[in-house]
Amino acid sequence: MSSTYRDQAVVLRTQKLGEADRIITLLTREHGRVKAVAKGVRRTKSRWGARLEPASHVDLQLYSGRTFETVTQAVSLENFGDTLSLDYQRWTVASAILEAAERFTAQEHEPSLQQYLLLVGALKALAHETYDASLILDAYLLRSLAVAGYAPSLTNCSVCDEPGPHRFFSLVGGGSVCMTCKPSAAPTPHPETLELMQALLSSDWEQASASQMRYRREASGLIAAYLQWHLERGLRSLPLVERI
Repeated sequence: MSSTYRDQAVVLRTQKLGEADRIITLLTREHGRVKAVAKGVRRTKSRWGARLEPASHVDLQLYSGRTFETVTQAVSLENFGDTLSLDYQRWTVASAILEAAERFTAQEHEPSLQQYLLLVGALKALAHETYDASLILDAYLLRSLAVAGYAPSLTNCSVCDEPGPHRFFSLVGGGSVCMTCKPSAAPTPHPETLELMQALLSSDWEQASASQMRYRREASGLIAAYLQWHLERGLRSLPLVERI
């Protein structure tokens, strides 16, 4: 049966539909990822057009039909996109975060409160320049992997659980590995790189912000490779991110 409901959501992306409508992909607080039709939003006199752009945080009323939901009301909570689009680096980081959020919520209408809260927190920190943009992105990716059940081991061996730290990192094995368990051609990140990744995973922003740039670059490369392995393909927007 058709029904009307309210929920808070972040706009992940939009697609044109017909002459004046859009299909809006949303990550909602209570109903997971949903697709909804926003009618008439491409018209210049639309009441909702600016409220339903990517990276907008909105309170919505939705009508649930046979195929897509339909947006019947939209109230802006905070339009992160307005601020982020003014800075190239922060906008490319936001684009990667939005794409990752969609990839981590593969099943529509499956509640994913933790992913929703991570997304809102990341966009808020990015828009308010709370921390370095690259660190926010890497922290978001690591924590999203953890919520999905793919948190990398950064101390003990991920294969045999031997206490670490260890020299080697295995994408297939799930993180740090000892000499005995390491696969061939396993990378050997610097210990401070793994410490930075652990700080990002545990929200230790003081330690993360004090890290050196070379370890940040190495951590970003490891995280991107680890993400690609578990999602089975990389994020299209990640290579566009401007790392400073």
